[in-house]
Amino acid sequence: MSLAASAVMAFVLGTILGSFLNVVIYRLPRGLSIVRPGSRCPHCHTPIRPRDNIPLLSVLILRGRCRTCRAPISWRYPLVEAASGGLLAAIWIRFAPSAAWVPLVATALFSLMLVAVFFIDLDHQIVPNAITYPGLVAGLLFAIPQGRLVPSLLVAAGAGAVFLMIALVSGGGMGGGDIKLAAMMGAFLGWPLTAVALLLAFLTGATVGVLLIALKRRSRKDPIPFGPSLAAGGVIAVFAGERLLRWYLGIP
Repeated sequence: MSLAASAVMAFVLGTILGSFLNVVIYRLPRGLSIVRPGSRCPHCHTPIRPRDNIPLLSVLILRGRCRTCRAPISWRYPLVEAASGGLLAAIWIRFAPSAAWVPLVATALFSLMLVAVFFIDLDHQIVPNAITYPGLVAGLLFAIPQGRLVPSLLVAAGAGAVFLMIALVSGGGMGGGDIKLAAMMGAFLGWPLTAVALLLAFLTGATVGVLLIALKRRSRKDPIPFGPSLAAGGVIAVFAGERLLRWYLGIP
């Protein structure tokens, strides 16, 4: 099978997983089960039929509205599906030709978890323990067959400690969820990609914060979720972290 054909399959798989992530993003912060009941319209609560739950296609066929109550379907659903599909296809193209299965699966899982974190924190300003705790464990487990358990453990502890110190010094400016997310990123990314991801997160967060204040969408006293910046930094580090590091250090 050609790389292009397998990338298309990775995209399709990603959209399916993205459909599940939509369930996670909606239900997890509300304390609802992500298993039962099945998907239903958030407006009229009518169960969604399988034919109306095809990633990306169903929202186009339904013209962006629920078949039963005609309420609009949030743009968030196809966006998450497309983002998840695009990430998996990009990971396959970028890493499949040279990477073993363990780091490939680990990278895919890490990236999809960051998608969920991005949208949950954006909406609810929380980073759920139900993602970071299993994510931290998964990152360390994936590190074992790669022969880097101890370094990953140290980087995870170090990243969490840095964010804990920031939280203590700032008097709560950094949330507990961000601390755990930083540790999870350390477990998956290791050193020095974790440093790249966190630096990118701080740069992104500062830029977004300044823009929101300049546009009067937020005031200096309003909290701005940092999880989306961490998630963005993590994804960028996955694809371009090594290249950015070589550029910064002047290594060809």
